[in-house]
Amino acid sequence: MRDERRITLVARGAAAPKRQWDNSAEAANRIIFVETFSMLGYALDHGSQDVDRLLVDSTASADDFLSLLASLPHEFLGDVLFMRNDNTFLSTVARADGRLLYALTEDDLQFYLETHGLVTRVAKAA
Repeated sequence: MRDERRITLVARGAAAPKRQWDNSAEAANRIIFVETFSMLGYALDHGSQDVDRLLVDSTASADDFLSLLASLPHEFLGDVLFMRNDNTFLSTVARADGRLLYALTEDDLQFYLETHGLVTRVAKAA
């Protein structure tokens, strides 16, 4: 049986915070964890047309992240999310050409992950 869901590739380091990734069969996305940061570019270079977004979670430097953005295939229209310590950046495709880069707060990050169905929703204490 073929899984028709779009793929989110996640490269995460040992220092990455614990997240409640939604890997269930009912999840909106198919999350695939890769062993190393360098595998993200490799996966895109080798024709994975089903990749919707790349997540870099505590496994690369800012320089590595910028190098990844600069080397993305022009056809890749997905998001690239860089999460490291208290710094989170989201790269998205611009309307005209190129990519935009946004700084996210911790609440923004949680909202992004929940909205895209990547993690289970966290109940807020009243």
